[in-house]
Amino acid sequence: MLDILEELRRTGSLDDKALAKIIHRHNKLLAENRRHYSKKRLLPYYLKVKDTDLRRWESWGIDEVLENQLFKALQVKPRRTASGVATITVITKPWKCSSNCIYCPNDLRMPKSYLSDEPACQRAERNFFDPYLQVVSRLRALTHMGHPTEKIELIVLGGTWSDYPKSYQTWFVSELFRALNDGEAAEMAANERRRSYKDRGLPHLAEDLAGNVAPLQNEVDHGKISYNQAMTQLYGKDSPWGGLACEQDASLDELHRQHEINEGARHRVVGLVIETRPDTISIGNLVLLRELGCTKIQMGIQSLDPKILAANGRDVGLDTIHEAFDLLRIFGFKIHAHFMVNLYGATPEKDKQDYLRFVTEKPYQPDEVKLYPCALVKGTGLCAHYADRSWQPYTEEELLDVLTADTIATPPFMRISRMIRDISAHDIVAGNKKTNLRQLVENTVRESGNPISEIRYREISTEEASVEDLVLDSIIYETGTTHEHFLQWATVQSGQTLLHDRERIAGFLRLSLPDQDYIRKNRGCLPIGLGEAMIREVHIYGKAAKLHSLGEGAQHQGLGRQLVEKACGIAKSQGYSKVNVISAVGTRKYYRSLGFTDKGLYQQRTL
Repeated sequence: MLDILEELRRTGSLDDKALAKIIHRHNKLLAENRRHYSKKRLLPYYLKVKDTDLRRWESWGIDEVLENQLFKALQVKPRRTASGVATITVITKPWKCSSNCIYCPNDLRMPKSYLSDEPACQRAERNFFDPYLQVVSRLRALTHMGHPTEKIELIVLGGTWSDYPKSYQTWFVSELFRALNDGEAAEMAANERRRSYKDRGLPHLAEDLAGNVAPLQNEVDHGKISYNQAMTQLYGKDSPWGGLACEQDASLDELHRQHEINEGARHRVVGLVIETRPDTISIGNLVLLRELGCTKIQMGIQSLDPKILAANGRDVGLDTIHEAFDLLRIFGFKIHAHFMVNLYGATPEKDKQDYLRFVTEKPYQPDEVKLYPCALVKGTGLCAHYADRSWQPYTEEELLDVLTADTIATPPFMRISRMIRDISAHDIVAGNKKTNLRQLVENTVRESGNPISEIRYREISTEEASVEDLVLDSIIYETGTTHEHFLQWATVQSGQTLLHDRERIAGFLRLSLPDQDYIRKNRGCLPIGLGEAMIREVHIYGKAAKLHSLGEGAQHQGLGRQLVEKACGIAKSQGYSKVNVISAVGTRKYYRSLGFTDKGLYQQRTL
């Protein structure tokens, strides 16, 4: 550690190559039976010394500047918080599903569609699917990896959120906030909670859990009983989990108390995401989601072809999908849709046409999309179609052709969040197993000479830019119920020639101007009234590094404030008298500083 600090004092920075030399030199001096150092162990070691050996830490003579340099040098996977926000993914407990898609995994240790070998699922299982324990363990890991945890985006996965009882939904989210609010006391509280689960005899080790479900899993895999029937036997009221379910309950009053605490907590929630299906989207469910503090919806769409949806057991019509998109936009939610290629009944050409409709036609156009290929997993309904060869995975050439076309078609106001699921290669019977699929697609697009406009490719991320390089650009598009303005801080305006490899984006805002006829028609049922616009998202990339002299990160440059003022000006010029913002709990103070006041499910500013 002293060698690292000396190098930082001398040069002010330390890249991975120089750090590796120091670690290698140090490890050569250690005896063979001593534990050797690695990059991932250094920061936890530093934090432990600072916490438990104050005299030693003080002898190192570390000030705030040097500590920041040290964290930057030792940070593991820096892109993970390149947006200035740390993401914590949690998984809900195993539960029955009201759908039965033929491609969907049936792992009885997990909620529907998830597999026990996925990283987030492993963490959830080790923590008894308890939201408090999952958050505390993930916070610890992020801290040890050198990531800032002041701003947290919570992503709640587990199949269909609205299939769970409302009491469980409220309890689950309350415990997420409680874990972030408890601060230093959280570790002790987590230890006590973990002991209580063990005292109940609830297993949490992978080998025990696998053994518990094995007989029923075999029956499900061979079609003798359904996933839901097995769920009832394993987790019903007569099981240890059933008894626990009675305690997984919380009131909205308790939840709102945790919200109020979180507004000033060290770890503030700047986004809350849940996962569901379009047929569960209703005014009542969306009101509850706003009460919970939700700001973004992940929604499985998969295809726009009714025949393909039906063939895959996806009992959702296009009218239902249209209505879901309309309501989500009017309520102000960010829409993160899932879209799959190579489903049963699909062809490469059909897939390309389907996706083009999805990203260009008015009823759809999500803000984000998970675009990934269907893969065959043991025990699913798709296995029979693979056996009789009525479904086969695309060749790598076919898959790259489809995803390349889809990437080129994706507009600049949309983000492709990922192209693969976190499914282990050994769980995939047939289909893509390459973890660098996205890289292969992007390389193919570049070789074709076509530009990539989607947001993730353009994010400044860990790279540097100057404020002088940025221009405020506006992209306007129409949806089924709104006029959308996508405002972005970018290094070049739309349609201009790029000066560098590609355009960079340092931040953006989504402004929705609701169709007033739609509001008038549904007046009294919706949470907004006539003349009210909606800011659905403001995102400034925190690692738009050294954006001039005010510090590291675009978040300190007033770029967000300027976007909000521009949005308010646009709304006023279009005849709107008020602007709502679908603020997260941890951003309420920020919007109050911009003149917004708390108003029902939103914060509002009069124009």
